[in-house]
Amino acid sequence: MSLAATPALVRLPVWRARFVLALFLLGFALVAGRSGYLQAIRTAFLQEKGEARYARVIDVPATRGRILDRNGEALAISTPVKSVWAMPEALEADRRQRAALARVLGMPLATLEDKLAEGAGRDFVYLKRQVPPETARQVVELKLPGVFEHHEFRRYYPGGEVTAHVVGFTGVDDVGQEGMELAYQARLAGAAGSRRVIKDRHGGIVENIGAIQAALDGQDLVLSIDGKIQTLAYGALKAAVRRHRAKAGAAIVLDVLSGEILALVNVPSYNPNNRAGLAGAQLRNRALTDAFEPGSTLKPLTIALALETGKATPRTVIDTEGGKMTIASYTIRDSHAARAMSVTQILQVSSNIGAAKLALSLPSEAMWDLYRRVGLGSPPALGFPGETAGRLRHYSSWRPVEQATMAYGHGVSVSLVQLARAYTVFARDGELVPLSLLRSAGVADGVKVLSAETARAVRSMLEAAVQPAGTGPHARIAGWRVAGKTGTSHKLVDGSYAPDKYLSSFVGLAPVSAPRLVAAVFIDEPSAGEHYGGVVAAPVFAQVMRGALRLLGIPLDAPPEPLELPGETDHAREST
Repeated sequence: MSLAATPALVRLPVWRARFVLALFLLGFALVAGRSGYLQAIRTAFLQEKGEARYARVIDVPATRGRILDRNGEALAISTPVKSVWAMPEALEADRRQRAALARVLGMPLATLEDKLAEGAGRDFVYLKRQVPPETARQVVELKLPGVFEHHEFRRYYPGGEVTAHVVGFTGVDDVGQEGMELAYQARLAGAAGSRRVIKDRHGGIVENIGAIQAALDGQDLVLSIDGKIQTLAYGALKAAVRRHRAKAGAAIVLDVLSGEILALVNVPSYNPNNRAGLAGAQLRNRALTDAFEPGSTLKPLTIALALETGKATPRTVIDTEGGKMTIASYTIRDSHAARAMSVTQILQVSSNIGAAKLALSLPSEAMWDLYRRVGLGSPPALGFPGETAGRLRHYSSWRPVEQATMAYGHGVSVSLVQLARAYTVFARDGELVPLSLLRSAGVADGVKVLSAETARAVRSMLEAAVQPAGTGPHARIAGWRVAGKTGTSHKLVDGSYAPDKYLSSFVGLAPVSAPRLVAAVFIDEPSAGEHYGGVVAAPVFAQVMRGALRLLGIPLDAPPEPLELPGETDHAREST
C-alpha cells in the first residue's frame, strides 16, 4: 500500500494578521505625529539645531576712540591689523606646509607646533596676534584648511616716549592698561557688535547673513595737553637729567586760568609702541604717583599764613640767630648766616630758621588747615590711575620741632602736581584752581584760600627770590617777569635722611604782572656735582616757561634784552 503525502495547509488565526497590521499602522502614526509635531510646533528647535551645524555669531570689533591733544594732534590712534588663528582638529597640513606657515608668521616651527598642541581638543587657538594685513594675506594664500584670519585693531602712539606717561597704552586685547587709556577705558572702547554668518565644515565663512547688532565706536578724548609744550618740556627735562647724571625727573606746566595741564613729562620714559624689555621704573608717572618732601618750596605757604593772620608783614624783621638754632635736640641751620632778616629776605635767601620761627608763632591747626586747603594730603582728583595723596599728618600729633621743620618742607610729602597746584593760589590772587587733564573752555572757578592782598605780597616776594640776590636767578627769562621758589632736600632712605642724596626742585609762575602759567620741576638724585634747586631745576623751568609763553603768545611784561645771569655763587645755595 502506498501512501500519498499531501502538505498540510496551516491556517493562521485572523487576529494575528490584524495585530501585525495594527502595529505597522501605529508605528506610522507615531512617526507621522512626531514629524508633524516637530515641523509644525517645534520649528524653532529644529532650526536652532540645524543652524548650530553651519551658522555662527561672530563679534564685530568697535574702533577705539582717538586720544588727541588740545590742538587736535593725534596722541593715540587705532590701525587695522589681523590676528591669525586655527582650529587644531581641522588643520590639514603636513610638516612642509606647517613650516611655511611658521615662516610667514615669523616664528620657529617648534613654537607653532607648541601652540597647536596646547590648543588640542579646542576649536580655537591664536597663532599670532596683531600681524600686518600683508602677513595675513600671505597666510591666506597658503590655503591651509583650519587656519583663519580675524580682523582687529592695534593702538599706535605718534608721540612715543614724549606723551607715554600721560596717554598710557592698551594691551593686546585693546583694553587700557596705563594712563588715560585706562582711566577712560569705557569712553574710548565703545561696544563691539555682532553678525551672523554661515561657515563650512572647515570653519570658513561662506555667507554673511547679516548684522545682529552694529558696533558702537568709542568716543574721541581731547586732552588738555599741548603737544608742542609737552615736547619742549620733555626735551629740557631729559637733557637736565642727563647733564646732572640724575636718577629721574619730572615737570608740569599749568594754565592758571583754566586749570588745564598743558604739559606733564617724566624721565625715564618708554616707547609705548615697543614695550619689549619695559621696566617698572619707566612706567611710573612720577609727577602724579611719587610723593617727596618738597623742601623750601613750601616756605611761601608758611609765610602766606603769617601774613594772612597778621603775625608778620613783608618788612617784619626776624632774629635768625646767626644761622643756627636748636629746638630740643634738633639743630636747624641756614646756608646764609645772618643775625636777622626781614620776611622778604627769609624767602629770598631761603632761611630755614626764619621760616621755622614764623611757623612756631602760628597755631599748628592753622598751618595744617592751610596745607589741607591748598590740596596737600589729598589726591588732585584728576581721575588718573595711581595719583598719590602724599602725607600730611594731623596737627594734633605735631611736636614743636616737627611744626618748625614742616615750615620748610620736611615731615610732609607731596606730588609734583599737588605742589604746582598749591602755587596757583599765588597766581590767582588767593584762589586754588581745580586741575584737569581734559581740554576745557573758559576760566575755571577757583576756591578762595587766601586774600588777594596776601597772595600778591607773596608773589612779590617770590619775584625777589629769583633776582640775583635770591636763590633762583637761573629761573629768570628775558621779556617776562618770573616769580618762584627753589627747593633742595635730602632724600629719605630707609627712614633716615641720606647725606649724599638730594631732590632738587623749582616751582614758579609767569608773567608776574598777569600770571598765566605755573610750572614745576624736580630732579631726583643729581650726581654730577651740583644739587641745589637753583642750579639744577631752575634752568629747566626757565627753558620750559620761556618756550611755553612764546607758544601761547603771552604779552611781554619785561625788557626783552638778554639777562646777565650770575655764576655759581653762594646766592644759588639754600638751606636744606
